[in-house]
Amino acid sequence: MPASVAIYEKTLALIGERLDALALDIIVHAFNKDGWLSVNGASLSPNEAVIDYFWLSPGISADGCQDAAFELVLACKSVGVLQTFNAGLDNPYYKKISDRGIRICNSSAQAVSISEYVLAHALSLIHPIEQQKAQQARKLWQRTPFREMSRMNWLIIGFGPIGREVAKRVKSFGATTTIIRRSPETSDIVDKSGTMSDLATFLPEADVVVLACSLNDDTRGFADEGFFSALKDDAILINIARGALIVDDAMIRSLDDGRLAAAVLDVFRQEPLPEDDPLWSHPKIRVTPHTSFAGNGSNSRWEQLFLDNVARFASGDPLENVVNPKDIA
Repeated sequence: MPASVAIYEKTLALIGERLDALALDIIVHAFNKDGWLSVNGASLSPNEAVIDYFWLSPGISADGCQDAAFELVLACKSVGVLQTFNAGLDNPYYKKISDRGIRICNSSAQAVSISEYVLAHALSLIHPIEQQKAQQARKLWQRTPFREMSRMNWLIIGFGPIGREVAKRVKSFGATTTIIRRSPETSDIVDKSGTMSDLATFLPEADVVVLACSLNDDTRGFADEGFFSALKDDAILINIARGALIVDDAMIRSLDDGRLAAAVLDVFRQEPLPEDDPLWSHPKIRVTPHTSFAGNGSNSRWEQLFLDNVARFASGDPLENVVNPKDIA
């Protein structure tokens, strides 16, 4: 019996030919931004829909209909697998969906873009580019010493696809990579590994700290007063995970005290960030509007991840990026 696959109608228009070329034994169900399903142009009530594989593509976020898509998943008679464009699954809908017994596959497609964002900001803070620009304007011929990446220690908290891509790029500079993960395995791109229980030991050694971990009950607000007081002077913090990992007041105090040299923030407790939030104007904070994923290769990787995974599903092979229900807070 053919597998039923649900896809956002605008996304289907983009990848339909590539999906057809796979010649899979599937029936495609299109859904629109209002959460209505159709099969071969005929409407289908969600409470009658048995969907084997449901794809939440990035198009639903771009069109502002993510909540409608979540409600559709929950309204269906049954759903077997949900593949999403999100890497983090802290949205409460994912817990509701997982509690229905629906398997969830998250995304690794944005990891390359996010890792390049991390390196770009770090390098621009490490190298005295602004000083060099100012000297050029003054026609001043004067050396500008800088720290070398090869002599720095990067602490990456969270070692999923994003953390791994950051580590690969950092390692290519010869930097030391220290990671925090659930289990302390190392690899050829990891010099030292530990769990959250090792954090206090690792923080004083870190020149750059990257937050790339999930938001859950164990990590919410863990970057607190104790976290920042343990940092070495002139450390750099980069957060591309979730804003609620950080206690903002503690971070600002650390910046004001000179312990933390700079913070690069792409995620926030409230998004969009309110105009009156002090993070906007702090001289040592870089604010970007949750845009680290927006490289020009992310969309093609999202699409390819779906095409690869739905082909695995149709042939009965193991799926990529299946999330343990215990990890969905």
